Formats: sequence, structure tokens, C-alpha cells
Amino acid sequence: MDITAIFFLLVVLAAVAFFVSRPFTQDRRDQVVSHEEQHFSALLAERDRLITALQELDFDNALGKVPADDYPVTRAGLMRSAADVLRQLDAFQAQQNAAAGDIDDRIEAVIAARRADAAVGQAAPHTTSASAASDDDLENLIAARKASRKEKSAGFCTQCGKAVQLSDRFCPHCGKRLA
Repeated sequence: MDITAIFFLLVVLAAVAFFVSRPFTQDRRDQVVSHEEQHFSALLAERDRLITALQELDFDNALGKVPADDYPVTRAGLMRSAADVLRQLDAFQAQQNAAAGDIDDRIEAVIAARRADAAVGQAAPHTTSASAASDDDLENLIAARKASRKEKSAGFCTQCGKAVQLSDRFCPHCGKRLA
């Protein structure tokens, strides 16, 4: 065997060894999911499964595939299960909102602060120029954001109702051809 062939073989083996060992040496902190996130994901998957099962049951009933006396019992059971999952999701989301702080209270506090600044600004008009300039900058940023989103958005798909963009020829969600 030639020395270049042996060198090439060693390089290939080193590359394969690196590729195979990469999952073992990779930092796993990004891949670790908390128990709460797993539970939330499982609840979302169960909700989607139950909604699909209800849709399929209704469709099969419309086609006459399900016996008339079995349909109400099966549907009621699926509805109870779906209601339980939705209650659990609501409780989980309420817990997350409480942990993250009540967003409505924070919004109201910011609005109250703005109103107080506006009231002070009316009493002393010479101090409002900086506030007015920042408000104008904020309004300009909002207008620019709306304009950029308007240029990208082409409306909604007529079949599934999801948002589509101007560059889409087909709906990215259901595949319907767009006009």
C-alpha cells in the first residue's frame, strides 16, 4: 500500500470517529427540557389528538360508518377527555402567567405612568419636548413595522385561513394553490 493511501484512510477514519463521537461530546444543556415543558407538550399533543379523534368520529358518523347508538356515547367520552385536557392546559397557563407576573397589571402600570407623564407635561410645557420626541420616534417605529408587515402579507388562505405572503404560490399550511 502506498503511503498516501494509508494517510487518506487515516484521515477518513478520524473524520468518521469525530462524527460518531460528536453526540457524546456535545453540550447537552440546550437539549434538556424541564418536566413542566414536557408535561405542557404532552397536554398539547393530547389536545390535538382528541380534536382529531372528534373530527374523525363526526366524519365517520356523517358517512354512516359508526352505529347510531355508539356515536353519542363515544362522542361524549371524547368531549369529557378533551374538556379535562383543556382544564389542565388552562391551569398550567394560569400558573405560568402567575409565575411570570400578571401582564395586564404591568401594562396598566405603564399606561398610568404615561398618563402621569402627560399630566406633568401639560403643567410644564417646556419639559415635554424629549417626551414628545420619544413618542414620535415610537410612532414612527410602529408605522414602519406595520408598513413592512403589510408589504409581506398577502392575506389569508381561502381554504385553511392561515396567513400567506406575497411570494407564496401555494399555502404553506394546506398546499392550496393561491390566485
